Amino acid sequence: MVEAKQGIGISIRKLYKIFGSSPEAYIDQVKQGMTKAELKDKYDHVLGLKDINIDMPGGGIQVVMGLSGSGKSTLIRHINRLIDPTAGEVLVGDDDVVKMNENELREFRRHKTAMVFQKFALLPHRTVLENTVYGLEIQGLPRAKQEEEARRWISRVGLDGFENSYPNQLSGGMQQRVGLARALTNDAPILLMDEAFSALDPLIRMDMQSVLLDLQKEIRKTVVFITHDLDEALRLGDRIAILRDGEVVQQGTPQEIVLAPADEYISSFVREVNRGRVITIDMVMTPPNGEALGMPIKSGTILELAAKKMTDQNQSHSHVVDSDGKLIGALNIQHVISAMVTPVDHTDVE
Repeated sequence: MVEAKQGIGISIRKLYKIFGSSPEAYIDQVKQGMTKAELKDKYDHVLGLKDINIDMPGGGIQVVMGLSGSGKSTLIRHINRLIDPTAGEVLVGDDDVVKMNENELREFRRHKTAMVFQKFALLPHRTVLENTVYGLEIQGLPRAKQEEEARRWISRVGLDGFENSYPNQLSGGMQQRVGLARALTNDAPILLMDEAFSALDPLIRMDMQSVLLDLQKEIRKTVVFITHDLDEALRLGDRIAILRDGEVVQQGTPQEIVLAPADEYISSFVREVNRGRVITIDMVMTPPNGEALGMPIKSGTILELAAKKMTDQNQSHSHVVDSDGKLIGALNIQHVISAMVTPVDHTDVE
C-alpha cells in the first residue's frame, strides 16, 4: 500500500465564463459592469461566472453553494477544465490549468483530480471491483496493484462482500459509495464532488456525509463539494463560498456565514439554521479569569454539545482547554444557550 497523496491548494483568480458564439467580444463590457440580464437581452449570451476569486486551502473541504443557475457546477468544471474559461486563472499548486496543453491536461486529469457525480456515473456492465479499478486501468498500473488499492477503498467505504455485484443490484447509497471508492482509488490529491449526495434519500445522504468526513480525517484531500443545501454545506465545509447569478456573494467559515451574513439573500438562508450545531464555544468563551471553573471542554466543541455536557453535570460554568489541555477560556451556560438562539429580525415584525 502506497502513502495517499494529500491535497494541494487551488486558487481561482478573476475567473469569467460567458456562454455564446462570441464570448470574448463581450468580456470587457461584463468587466465594466454589464449585468447578466443585459448581456442576455442585448447580445443573447449567458453570463455563467463573473470575477470569481476563491482560495481553497490544500487538505480541506471547500463547499460551493448556490441555488439552481447560480454557477456552482460551471465553476467546479473549470478546475479540471471540462469547461474552458473566457478569462481568468485556475491555479492548482503552481500550475495554471487554463494554460495547459492537451497532453498536460490529460495527465492532470488522470493524476491530480478525481470526480464524484450526482448520478453515480457507474459503468453498468462492470462489477463494483471493475468500476473501482477503472481510473487505475487508465493510468496503466499493474492489475495486482489495481485490485489491491480498489479492494482497500471498497472496504473503507463499507462495501466488503459486494466486489462482484453489479450497479443495478445496489441501492442508490451503495452505488454512490462505489463512486466514492473509485475516486479514492485513483489517489488524486483533488476530489471534485458535484452534488454528489443530492440524489440520495435524506438519511442515506447524512450517512454518506459522515462517511466523507470520517475518510477526510485520514486522507486530507482537497475536496471541492458542490451543493444547494445549506445544512449540508455547514456540516461538511471547512470553508463555504455562496454563489448567486454567477458571482460570489459571500465566503468564509460556516461560523462566519451564520454569524455575519453578508446580505438579506444570505440571511434568508441562515435564518432557520440550528446555530448550536454550527457555532463553537470559541466564539462565546471569555478570557480565563484566574482559576479554572467547572469541567473542561475542548476548544472547537459545538454549542449544542457543550450545553448538553454542562447541563448533564449540572455545571453553570466550565473552562475551555486547547488540544494540549492548556486553559484558554471560560464558559457561562447562559452565554452558551443565548448564542444558540437565532436573533429576531425586528424589521419583519409589524
